[in-house]
Amino acid sequence: MRVLVVEDEPRTAALLRRGLAEEGFAVDVVADGGDAVWQASEITYDVIVLDLMLPVLDGFEVCRRLRAAERWAPVLMLSARGEVVDRVRGLDVGADDYLGKPFSFDELSARLRALIRRGAQERPVVLDIDGLRLDPTVRAASRDGVELDLSPKEFALLEYLMRHPGQVLSRTTILDHVWDLAYDRNSNVVDQYVAYLRRKIDKPFGVAQLETVRGAGYRLRVNADAAED
Repeated sequence: MRVLVVEDEPRTAALLRRGLAEEGFAVDVVADGGDAVWQASEITYDVIVLDLMLPVLDGFEVCRRLRAAERWAPVLMLSARGEVVDRVRGLDVGADDYLGKPFSFDELSARLRALIRRGAQERPVVLDIDGLRLDPTVRAASRDGVELDLSPKEFALLEYLMRHPGQVLSRTTILDHVWDLAYDRNSNVVDQYVAYLRRKIDKPFGVAQLETVRGAGYRLRVNADAAED
């Protein structure tokens, strides 16, 4: 297994190189964000250990650029900054896990093994389907460059649909992922919010992308027709 370590503090980089090599990894080390983006774009890694505070580009920007370039190797982000806002931002830009410094090497190794078992999975930071664009990081959505005014629940529903383009999603599946357990399974809340969403993302633009599949559920079509059904 090949790992890229992005760490500018020499002692920590040496510790990681030695420890991971002893675990059987092939280890490459770079010390700044610019080199990290280049190397991870040129070489396929099984996992990346990415420090947050780096010269040239910080870890957030490195991760964002790699995901934008469709490089999906799992990323474990390291930081001495333990604020929740940093962990949230790291995950939002595409990191898979976050470990604070100082850390136990045994824990880091276990987390890396877990990420490798999960494998590289496509998880773009910004979702873009036929002119419908959604950025979870800044909670923004637009259609053909026109900003969409969505409620938090409408945004969550749209994000879930956009993460499963072309798939028929049952009402129960949507309810399980967008609403909590307090909602009655016989409720028509999904149908109501699909209707709300259609009035914002489809009807004003003359498209019919959010489709009802009778007896099955809903689907966000790819390459939707320009005219409404």
